[in-house]
Amino acid sequence: MNEIPILLVDDELRLLKASQLLLASKGFKNVFTLSNSCDVMDYLQSNDVAIIVLDLNMPKLSGFDLLPEIVNEYPATPVIVMTAVDETDTAVNCMKKGAFDFLVKPVETERLVATIRKAIEHRAICRELDSLRERFFSETLDHAEAFSPIVTVSSKMHTIFKYMEVIAPSRQPILICGETGVGKELVAKALHNLSGCSGEYVAVNVAGLDDTVFADTLFGHKKGAFTGAERPRDGLVAKAASGTLFLDEIGDLSDQSQIKLLRLLQEKEYYPVGSDNPCISSARVLLATNHDLQKLIDEKRFRKDLYYRLCAHRLVIPPLRERLEDVAPLLDHFLEAAAQSFGKKAPTPPAELVTLLETYPFPGNVRELEAMVHDAVARHNSGVLSMESFSNAIGIARVAKHTPVQKSAGGNPLEELFGHFPTISEVENYLITEAMQRAKSNQGIAANLLGITRQTLNKRLQTKK
Repeated sequence: MNEIPILLVDDELRLLKASQLLLASKGFKNVFTLSNSCDVMDYLQSNDVAIIVLDLNMPKLSGFDLLPEIVNEYPATPVIVMTAVDETDTAVNCMKKGAFDFLVKPVETERLVATIRKAIEHRAICRELDSLRERFFSETLDHAEAFSPIVTVSSKMHTIFKYMEVIAPSRQPILICGETGVGKELVAKALHNLSGCSGEYVAVNVAGLDDTVFADTLFGHKKGAFTGAERPRDGLVAKAASGTLFLDEIGDLSDQSQIKLLRLLQEKEYYPVGSDNPCISSARVLLATNHDLQKLIDEKRFRKDLYYRLCAHRLVIPPLRERLEDVAPLLDHFLEAAAQSFGKKAPTPPAELVTLLETYPFPGNVRELEAMVHDAVARHNSGVLSMESFSNAIGIARVAKHTPVQKSAGGNPLEELFGHFPTISEVENYLITEAMQRAKSNQGIAANLLGITRQTLNKRLQTKK
């Protein structure tokens, strides 16, 4: 946001210079000025301008006459009109001619800065909508290489990738939501690579940080700010200047830390510990959580104003159980990676292993699958990869997660399923049929699902016939 080119047009040279310095002090680096309104259209033709701040009362060519010409030629460029005349009719006419906003001189610093930031956000949203329209029917990615670390064949993930390409250049915060282990940091790194940011990618997990450590980690401190602060230190916000700051697990932040984060996102300002002078941030901020933030708001554990500030762009990464088509390619990928780390040849998985894995809901998602594969490869010696370690891990996890069936508000869940209170034989037949369908007729996997031996299942199947 801070590097977006802004053009100030006013015949008062002193005011132009003062406004330029003021905006520079607020972190806007590319602020240009013109004192002759007749030069504006030529300037726009040869220079990239994102926002125009235009004075109305100028000699030769007034801003009122220039405004419709700019809007007609450059409709995507917001024009903020400034004038010393506080008249409702003038304001209404300017808005009718396409002005983004109307300010009366002398303009308060905070209002001018806020209006420019609002115009930048408006421009970014319009551009994103245009880009989304262009990509809606496209099946290809413009920068597929940015997503190469993310192993997937899922159409859901492909749709998310297309949206990521659209929002990556935005300097608005991006919230990445998803369960533990779905790959939120890989998504954050892809966004950084797509963004065009020239600075570093800096990641920090903020879970468990108290307010003091959070402030010191992100914002740094002055010499003598606290006992042991013998020299000043820059925080991670400064390290991520012109780059990307990724804050993971923001749902665990304390209320005071949330207030500091809100100021950073909203004002682009922060205070190093022990300092009374604000610093300007040029880092774009990505955030992630595995919490339901709306639920935390209801429980008074997350600030509503911060939540709404985070919702400019929101990515929800689906869990592995909702994209089972990724199990097979992820298995192959982790087998290769694990074999390389152990200095072994990648083992051949049995054909039924994918079917077994697809019956498991993976509460730990991709990270849990990776751990299973590494453990299996560590135990492997030669030949076809054994399914034993996978079966054991899945069986232990299922037992650990087992909870008794609760009676539903509408009555017994079995009665709701069968339409009557079922017999043991009916329930048994239902479970066997369901297990065989999920296991794609593989009796070993179906037996594992049912918690019985393969021989017992085979006898029950024979009895059903």
